[in-house]
Amino acid sequence: MTAVFVKSSFLFLQDVGGSELLLILVVVLLLFGGKKIPELMRGLGKGIREFNDAKNNVRQEIEEGMREKPVAPAAPATTDAPHTSSTVIPENPNHNAQ
Repeated sequence: MTAVFVKSSFLFLQDVGGSELLLILVVVLLLFGGKKIPELMRGLGKGIREFNDAKNNVRQEIEEGMREKPVAPAAPATTDAPHTSSTVIPENPNHNAQ
């Protein structure tokens, strides 16, 4: 026999019956009152909407980054003249040695 597992976000409500849901609704109504519940639901809806917008923006940025061409690494800078550590001082022809 093969077991089939269904991925659902409401699995925690699997064992909750109608009477339990009614009890939860009554407790919420008593705690917050009839006037506060619509405000709470509006705030919850705004929060969920902002979360989904942020999630979609991140997804779009990742997809755009994947579509861009990879930039080739810059070649190291090279000089034609060899590097010397000694300092050369030119002779002054007008200088008389005594």
